[in-house]
Amino acid sequence: MTTGEGTIRLRPPRNAPDRRAVGWWRVQWLLLTAAPVAVLGILGGLIAPARFWLLTPAAVLAAGGLLCAVLFPLWWFRTHRWEVTDEAVYVSTGAFLREWRIAPMSRIQTVDTVRGPLEQLFGLATVTVTTASAKGAVEIEGLTHEAAAELAERLTRITQDTPGDAT
Repeated sequence: MTTGEGTIRLRPPRNAPDRRAVGWWRVQWLLLTAAPVAVLGILGGLIAPARFWLLTPAAVLAAGGLLCAVLFPLWWFRTHRWEVTDEAVYVSTGAFLREWRIAPMSRIQTVDTVRGPLEQLFGLATVTVTTASAKGAVEIEGLTHEAAAELAERLTRITQDTPGDAT
């Protein structure tokens, strides 16, 4: 994202996650919420004197988790963006706390593709770009597994052709 004079001009990355990422994020929210709701519900069913004090938070937590599962994934889909150029990997994420991560090609150490069980169910994958940064790896979530494989191959090819020691 350089201009003709050699100065760098930042703009939002262009690529969005695959639309199926919304469903993947929703299932993650529901599973995260289901465990404590189930524990509270079971305890509320077993301990009669504490039933109100256990089932009320279970209901509130279930309603909140359901609301989050509906709203947050749509918001994340609107805000998560990524792009790869010959110079760097750009990722913009976050719903409340916006974060822009830029990994120059000369700093990339490894490129990994991860497909967890839920990602496999939705046909998605995450590309993890590890750099020498103390901040940690840059992750591009919600890609189709085909797009993730192509991106990993492209990044590998670009980093091999980029001079630098990646440290």
